[in-house]
Amino acid sequence: MIKQYLVERRSWIFLFLVIQALILFIAYLDTALPLMPFFYIVFLSTLVFCIFLFFRYHKETKFYKSIAQWENNLDLTTIAAPESPFEKIIEQRIINQTELLKKEASENLLMLEQEKDDLLAWIHEVKTPLTAMHLMIDRLEDERMRAQLTHEWLRIHLLLDQQLHQRRIPFMENDLYIEETDLKALIFKEIKTLQSWCMQKGIGFEVELGAASVLSDAKWLAFIIRQLLTNAVKYSESSDIIIKSYQHDGRTVLEVSDCGRGIDSKDLPRIFEKGFTSTTSHHDNAATGMGLYLTKRITKPLLIHIDVYSKLEEGTTITLTFPKRNEFVDIAGM
Repeated sequence: MIKQYLVERRSWIFLFLVIQALILFIAYLDTALPLMPFFYIVFLSTLVFCIFLFFRYHKETKFYKSIAQWENNLDLTTIAAPESPFEKIIEQRIINQTELLKKEASENLLMLEQEKDDLLAWIHEVKTPLTAMHLMIDRLEDERMRAQLTHEWLRIHLLLDQQLHQRRIPFMENDLYIEETDLKALIFKEIKTLQSWCMQKGIGFEVELGAASVLSDAKWLAFIIRQLLTNAVKYSESSDIIIKSYQHDGRTVLEVSDCGRGIDSKDLPRIFEKGFTSTTSHHDNAATGMGLYLTKRITKPLLIHIDVYSKLEEGTTITLTFPKRNEFVDIAGM
C-alpha cells in the first residue's frame, strides 16, 4: 500500500519539492546570501519530511488496510477504528450500507423460506390426485393405454419427487437419521416403482448384493438410488441393469451399471453441474440436468463418495462408496 499512499499524497510531496527548489533558487539569485546553509536547511527539512511521511503512512493507512482485508461477510468488527473525520464519514457509510444489506438479506431469507414451505405444501397436495390417478390407471383394461399413461404418470411423480428433495437439501443436516439400512429392500422397492417403464423398454435387472446393508439415512439414500436407476433406465434399451454391492477396504461399495448410450469423455467432468445435460445429445428435451447434480449434493453430507465410469455407446457404471462406521462421528456432529 506504500505505492498507493505516495500516489495519494503526490500533490503534497510535489508542493514540498517545489518549495525546497524555490528556496535554493532564491539563495542562488541573491549573491549576498551564502548558498551552503540553504543546502543544509533543505537537507534537514527533507529528512524531517521523510520521517513525517513514514509515521503518517502507518497512521493514515491503518483504517484503509483493514478495509482492504475486510471479508465480504457483513461483519464490521475487523475494521479498524477511524481517526480522521474523512475516515469517520467512510465508516458511517459502510455501517449504513451493511445494515441495509443485512435487512434485505433477512427479508429475502424469510421470503425464500415462505416460498419453500408453499412449494412443499403444493407438492404434497398434488401427490393426492396423483395417487388417485394411479389407481384409476390401474383399472384400465387397454394394456397399451395403461402402459403409456403409467409412464407419463411416473415422469410426473419423479419430477415432483426431485423438486421435493431439491427444496429440502439446504436443510438436510437437520433431517438426517443414520441407521442400518437394508439395501435389498430399498433397491427392490425402487425397481418396483420403475417396473412398468422397464417392461415398456425391455429392461431387466441383475441384482447381486454381497453387502446386504449400510449405515446411512434410508430416505436420502433411496433418493440417490432412485436417481441412478432412473438415469440407467432412461438411457438404456432392451438390456439389463446390473446392481451389485461388496466390501472393499472396510467400506461398502454399491455399483449400478447399464449398457446404455454412455457419456462422452469430454462431458464426464461436467455431469454433476447444475442443468448440464450433454454435448453429444443436446436435443434430448427429456433431460433436466438435475438428477446427478442433486445426487452429488446429497452424497456430501452422507460422506458417500460417488464415481462415474462411462464409455460412449457402451454404458455407464456409477459407484457409491460408503464411509466406515467410525466416520459417522462427523455426521453426528452436524
